Formats: sequence, C-alpha cells, structure tokens
Amino acid sequence: MSDSKLKAVLGWVDARFPSMKAMFKEHMSEYYAPKNFNIWYFFGSLAMLVLVIQIVSGIFLTMNYKPDGTLNAAGLPVAFASVEYIMRDVAGGWIIRYMHSTGASMFFVVIYLHMFRGLIYGSYKNPRELVWIFGSMIFLCLMAEAFMGYLLPWGQMSFWGAQVIVNLFGSIPVIGPDLAVWIRGDFNVSDITLNRFFALHVIAIPLVLIGLVVAHILALHDVGSNNPDGVEIKKLKDENGIPLDGVPFHPYYTVHDIMVCVMFLIVFSFILFFLPEMGGYFLEAPNFDPADPMKTPAHIAPVWYFTPFYAILRAVPSFLGTQVWGVLAMGAAVLLIPALPWLDRSPVKSIRYRGPYFKVMLVLFVASFIGLGILGAVPSTNTRTVVAQVLSIIYFVFFLAMPFYTKIDKDGKPPKRVTMSTLKDKIIFVVLVVVTLVAAVIFTKII
Repeated sequence: MSDSKLKAVLGWVDARFPSMKAMFKEHMSEYYAPKNFNIWYFFGSLAMLVLVIQIVSGIFLTMNYKPDGTLNAAGLPVAFASVEYIMRDVAGGWIIRYMHSTGASMFFVVIYLHMFRGLIYGSYKNPRELVWIFGSMIFLCLMAEAFMGYLLPWGQMSFWGAQVIVNLFGSIPVIGPDLAVWIRGDFNVSDITLNRFFALHVIAIPLVLIGLVVAHILALHDVGSNNPDGVEIKKLKDENGIPLDGVPFHPYYTVHDIMVCVMFLIVFSFILFFLPEMGGYFLEAPNFDPADPMKTPAHIAPVWYFTPFYAILRAVPSFLGTQVWGVLAMGAAVLLIPALPWLDRSPVKSIRYRGPYFKVMLVLFVASFIGLGILGAVPSTNTRTVVAQVLSIIYFVFFLAMPFYTKIDKDGKPPKRVTMSTLKDKIIFVVLVVVTLVAAVIFTKII
C-alpha cells in the first residue's frame, strides 16, 4: 500500500474514531518516560507479551479440551484423555499445550522480576501507591488463575494438589467447612469442581485480569513511570511542557522492548522445544498419570511458583488440632505485598541511595524467598521444617520491621535530575545473581 493510500485510510478511520489517535498520543508517542531506564524496566512489556501468549494458546486449547471428570470407554477421565488427544492427535497440539504450560511458569518468572524491580527502585511509593495496589491485585489474580488451570489436566498432581489446597480453607473456624464445600461445589474434588474451575479459568478470572492490567497501565501513565534514580521527571519541564529528562515512549522504548521481546522469545522457544517440563518443575511426572481418588502420590507439592508460600504454610505448626494458623500465615505473606507503600518510611525511593539496613534486609529477604521456594518443593522433615521456620521469620521481619529500619536508615541524597546507568546498578545485579546461586546451593545441600 502506497503512503498516499495509507494516509487516506488512516484519515478515514481518524474521522470516525478520533479518540484512537488521541489514545495513541497520550499513551505512546506523547507519553514521556525517563531516559535512564535500564534492563529492569523491560519486564512490564514482557509480562504483556506472555499474557498474550497465554490467551492465544488458551483459546486453541479450549477448542479440543473437555472439562469432564467422568471415565470414558478406555477407563480414563475424559478431561485427561482430551489432554492426551491434544498432545498426540491434534495437529500442532503438543506445541500449543507446552506453550501454555511453559508460558505459565515464564509468566511468574517475569512477574516476580517485575515486582522485584518495583521493590529495589521504590516504585510503590508516592505517587504510585495505586499502581502498586493494582499490580498486587494482578498478582493475586494470576495465582488464582494458575491454581485453577493446574486442575484442568486432571492428572494425579492436579487432583491431589487441588484437594490439599482447597481443604486448607476447611481449617478456618466456623465458616471453613462450608467454604471448602462452596469452592469445590461438592464434598470432594470432583467433576463439578473441574467444570467450575474451568469456567473461572477460561472466562471470569481472565476478564478481571485484563481489566486490572488496563487499570494498572492507566494509573501508571497518569502519574508517570518511576526510574532507577527515583526522581520525578515531571518536576522539570521545558517551555513546551516536555520533561527535560524524558523521551517519548514511542519510538524510543517500543524499539527497545521489541528487541528484548525477541531475546525473550528465543529463550522461551529453547525451553519449549528442549526443556518443556524443566526437569519436573514446570510439569510434574505424577501429572502424566490420570487422577485417581483412591491413590495418593508419594509427595504432594504445588507448582514451583507457589512453593515459597506453601513452605510458610507447612512451617507453622498446627495448634489445638487446626492448621488455621498456617493458612493465615500463608495469606499474610501474600497480603503484606500491597501494604508496602505504608510500611516503607524512607524518603528515598531508589536502592541507589538507600542506607545499609534496607540493603541488608533486602538480601536476606531474597535469600529467604529462594530458600522457601526450594523447601516447599520437597517433602518435609524436622530439619527442613526448622529451616523453613527461620526463613519464614526473615520473610515477615522484612515487611513488619520495615517501618523501623527504613526510618532510622542512613539514606543518601538523590540527585535533582536523572543519571544514567551506574556501577551501583551492575553491582546490584551481580549481588542478586550471587545471592540467588549461593542460596540455591546452600538450601539444596541442607535438604
């Protein structure tokens, strides 16, 4: 199409849909982002990419999947057999299924790194509290979406994992038993539960999730993006009202994001074709066996992205014959995340200018989160329980003691204008990698 014809088409559309051009200007070509973004600021765009992958692959999966827990003529649950049918008989079905299962894990990898970036650069602080709250709600929706989707293959780990998690709600005093029955739709995980979770996984939660993503982006663009210095670029503008330290998101960051998306898709494709099960962490071996209510797997554990919170649940001993305290601790571990804007009393946003107390606590927090993730994936022993209890305490101290150590911390003075990438950013990245590797090695040796 020639330029003149393209302009004519765009002019025709603009005359009938002028708000589309206005939205493009507001959120892309005339939205000014800080010019000092580093690699940590790519994970928001990657999260959008993975969301699209999940939606598209999920649509194709629903064309052949049947949410039916009854047995077919071969003695297999219909839901399990439909997944096998997708993997073996549907043209390209195997890659679509692996794309969806791998995408679920990659979604949480990206989201955890995106949240960590907000943590180190103070993206939850004034004036972005609502942006952080919307992001925390997205995280909660993703957890619900992943949990309900995990039941759908109707394998052994799907069935018994759902049975264990839903039964936890039954430990809540007074309303617990009725709540568990209400969630399942039956007295045990059954065909009714499968249909219920399928409807929520495919329709209800995605609609809420997309709405929250839109709200998250709108709230972000209203107050403007944070940056590695924690400097508000809207405070310094030229005579035309353009931030001195800002650049238009399009084309500058759209080009950068496309480049990073291509690199991500290379890694994603490698996992998809060579390591789709990731040694049993993305897809567990028991889930390749059909669900059997009469046969319990030797070890029941959630998928890796839930294991830190599952380890906190198991670390809390039952008291007076009830597990409600563990359930409350697990819930509190998640619900403390949106409270960060009010727990942090430091006037400084970025870790570049934070004092030593915050940096030490952050390193301990990362180590505890990784350790809990490893411990939650393996069977519990006395030694592992003690280690998990210590790590759970560190996890909660990071949040609950934050009003104290951030208030007395010896923070530096941020600059008045943004600065480009510094040695400190590289040191932070290296320290994070080292802490991750060391924590993984230590806790692997312990277990």
